[in-house]
Formats: sequence, structure tokens, C-alpha cells
Amino acid sequence: TGFQMTGEIIGMDGIVSDHHSCDAVALEDAEVCIMPFDQVEELSREFTTLQHHVHKILSREIVRDHSVMLLLGSMRAEERLAAFLLNLVQRLHARGFSQSEFVLRMTREEIGSYLGMKLETVSRTFSKFVEDGIIEVKQRYVHIKNVDGLRQIVNPQTCI
Repeated sequence: TGFQMTGEIIGMDGIVSDHHSCDAVALEDAEVCIMPFDQVEELSREFTTLQHHVHKILSREIVRDHSVMLLLGSMRAEERLAAFLLNLVQRLHARGFSQSEFVLRMTREEIGSYLGMKLETVSRTFSKFVEDGIIEVKQRYVHIKNVDGLRQIVNPQTCI
């Protein structure tokens, strides 16, 4: 039989030291399943399919952490927010939601904290995206009108 894991995995930071370095707050209704890592390890030895999934999850988290570090270290404010919106809509779509419309559960301040930007910069950048016709924003409702426009901000074409 196969295993199917969906949703988000949190708490991977506690594997090495048995201590978690951060807290988590659900932004919407959620179901939580606590899986002690020592039990996951034990089951993984018996079920190679589970072991394979655990390795994929660990790899995905490493890649995600690396991507966030790149966002914080090398991108301009517009690039950071565009990448954040693209990543968010992609993750929501993978869970069965729209490819272009969503309710933004995070405040501008929380987005700024996550992306290493000041609140004013986040607000100004959202306004610029609206002025450029890339997104439409009504309070927390966001409609991405031009996905290619966001992608262009993140990965501009270089002229040769």
C-alpha cells in the first residue's frame, strides 16, 4: 500500500536538537496531526515507501529554506513580493484552490517580517503592482490579473 501526505510539515527544525526554534500560528482552520519523529523513524525502517516520503519531505524543506534565503538575500523588494505571491498561489492551487484568486491571511506587517521588508515597502509594492495592472486588491482579497507579469518581475529576460 502507498502513503499519501498532503499539507504542510512543520517542526523539522527540532529533529537535530529536540527543541523547536519557532512557533506556528494557523492562518485559517486547520487539522494537526502530531507525529513524534522517533516513531516516524521506526516506521520508516519497516516501510521503505514511508522512508522515501520522509526523505522527499526533508529535501523539499531544504529547498524551500534555500529559496527563502535567496529571497531575503539577493532580491529587490518587488522581486521578493512577486516571488512570495507566486509561491503562495502555487501552494494554494496544489491544495485545490484557484490559480489566481485568494484571501491573503497574513497582514502586510507579517508579510514584511517574513520577507525582510518594512511595512511601508510592502504597502508601496502592493500599490505599484495594482497600478501596473498585475494584481487587484480589495482588503485581503487578491486577484492576480497578470501571472506572467509577476514571473517577469522575478525572472526578467536579459537582452543579448
